[in-house]
Amino acid sequence: MKKLKKGRKFSRKADPRRALIRSLSESLFLKDKIKTTEAKAKELSSVAEKLITKAKKGDLSSKRFLAGRFSEKVFKKLANEIGPRYKERKGGYTRVVKIPPRRSDGARMAFIELVK
Repeated sequence: MKKLKKGRKFSRKADPRRALIRSLSESLFLKDKIKTTEAKAKELSSVAEKLITKAKKGDLSSKRFLAGRFSEKVFKKLANEIGPRYKERKGGYTRVVKIPPRRSDGARMAFIELVK
């Protein structure tokens, strides 16, 4: 039986989709809370959880992995603030809160935030 592949496509090719997720995750890590569509928030949640787990580890290979993917400002915040904040937490670093749809096109909207 054929199985579906994991992840949403957002009507984009691979590189623009990767860039979208990277920019959303940078915004989330800098601002701690962003407003986006529900589908993007749900997709970003799983990616952000994995990145925070890497930051939480704090070893050299994790830091190199994060430094290669983000700007220096985002990397420092992730490594020095966000990672240590969740040292005792075993998961569930993000929360997706649904809000009323966008008026212009009726797209389902949501806030995604880092849990305190």
